[in-house]
Amino acid sequence: MERKTVRRRVLPGIAMLTALVAAVTGLSGCTDGNGSGTSDQKNGGNTAAPAQPGKYRSLPQPCKAADGKPLKAMLPTSDSLTLEARERLYEGIADASYDGDRHVGCRWNSQVPEGTLLLSVNFERVVSYDRVTTSDDDKAHEVYVNRLTAAQLPFPGPATTPGASPGTPGTPGTNPSGSPAPGGPPAPSPPSAPSATPPGAPAAAPSTTPSTGPVSPSASASSSASPSPSNSPELGSRVLEGLGNEAFLDDKLSAAGATAARARTVRIVFRTSNVIVTVEYSVQPTGPGAVPPSTETQDKARLLAEALVERFNE
Repeated sequence: MERKTVRRRVLPGIAMLTALVAAVTGLSGCTDGNGSGTSDQKNGGNTAAPAQPGKYRSLPQPCKAADGKPLKAMLPTSDSLTLEARERLYEGIADASYDGDRHVGCRWNSQVPEGTLLLSVNFERVVSYDRVTTSDDDKAHEVYVNRLTAAQLPFPGPATTPGASPGTPGTPGTNPSGSPAPGGPPAPSPPSAPSATPPGAPAAAPSTTPSTGPVSPSASASSSASPSPSNSPELGSRVLEGLGNEAFLDDKLSAAGATAARARTVRIVFRTSNVIVTVEYSVQPTGPGAVPPSTETQDKARLLAEALVERFNE
């Protein structure tokens, strides 16, 4: 009877020891091989942090953002307008928008005796839908570059080397006028013009005007036209510096007509963080043959663009 009692007490002890060994074995199987415990494959590794959102989360009202002296300088009013009519003109007309935090615009129209003045301002907030790889600012830069390319302006970068394009000074095979360079086939010499003085007639008195060489038909035709004013040079389209993060100006003249005036449209596009701003200013003269000056039109558009930059920096 005493032996049976001992066996009953020993067997539960062996079962408990076996359970402890199994538990220890299971814990050692959960280590990562270096004895450092279980590694979480789902949360481990070096995961790249998402790109930061853009600076701007909303857009200002463009009709109110474009107030002040620049707006009135671009849109002078007729003396016949009442005070209420002028106030309504400067309030502008807001563009229809389905998402006021993404795309808004405003436009103005002023009729003066000298012509028609049109102005529009547009704000677009760019959002990246994949901020793991592209931030809002980077996406806005892509949109800006696409518009710069569509305007056919050079992308800002190293200065172009002289003579890199065909037909310009320094290009092999051509001289500055575009004719074959020395070493190429000689250009045929023009036939000599017959003498206009009949035989036996006295020779004409020599001209007191110094000769400037043969005059081409196009030159003689242009000499009869009115010369362009020397005080209003054509500035042209170009990339702008110091306006937001990046900016360009596009200057276009409408085609010349026999009686119609030539309208000038200046468009300035600039980026500030993740917002793209477009200012478009058009001057349409009434008088035939009139050409709006490039410098004055561009200066007015740029002053408004600079005021909008300050508005976004507030």
